[in-house]
Amino acid sequence: MIIGIAPVFRTGSARRHEPRFGHAPHPPSRRGVGVGIQKVAEYNDDAMKPNARIGLLGGTFNPIHIGHLLVAQDVMEALRLDCVKFIPAAIPPHKLLDRNITGSERLQMVRLAIRGCPSFEADDIEVRRGGPSYSVETVAELKRRHPDAEFFFIIGADSLDELPRWREARRLAMLCTFAVVARPGFAPKTPRGLGLQCHFVQGHPCDIASREVRNRLARGRSVRWLVPEAVLRYIQRHNLYQGKENRSSKHAR
Repeated sequence: MIIGIAPVFRTGSARRHEPRFGHAPHPPSRRGVGVGIQKVAEYNDDAMKPNARIGLLGGTFNPIHIGHLLVAQDVMEALRLDCVKFIPAAIPPHKLLDRNITGSERLQMVRLAIRGCPSFEADDIEVRRGGPSYSVETVAELKRRHPDAEFFFIIGADSLDELPRWREARRLAMLCTFAVVARPGFAPKTPRGLGLQCHFVQGHPCDIASREVRNRLARGRSVRWLVPEAVLRYIQRHNLYQGKENRSSKHAR
């Protein structure tokens, strides 16, 4: 998904551009995907105003890091959003996920990272649904929940060219507007034929990747200042990412 970038306050809108989005919850593992999820209130859908402008930031968040938070904050300010939903994937269709880190653990790290920020929300829609997390299914469900809301799908500029390979990409383009965030070293390449509506957000560079965080932890190196303190304490308390091999490979969404 969109990870390891950061946006700012300069935006522009273009009508014919392309999007992407996809998450997925973890397959059952030794800890179980749904452990502890129902004990924590996520957000109050009933309290959301009818015409809310809602940002959607999905990904594995394995783990969530400072770059994710910068992206969310900058897009929210640039596009005047009411809130940003962080949506951890259950089983991501585009990469192999460290199976020792469950969906509930990644969700809990997101909760800890955004605690105290009322404009950020952790949404467990994909972790609860289970199976491969496809963006079009997630956005369609959110649209059913909030038919009058306007959704902004946050995506990195480096992912634009992958959109045509996403499941039902054309339908996804009809459900939301895309907030395309600049990423260092990548020039946006907008796919044609999807009829996308896009806003481009140019932000302060932040080249952090979850893979880097995992690899540093596996080698016993510090990740302080890369992840929120509460997330680091959670990782240490549960011995996550310790000496694990981190792999990822791309697949069709």
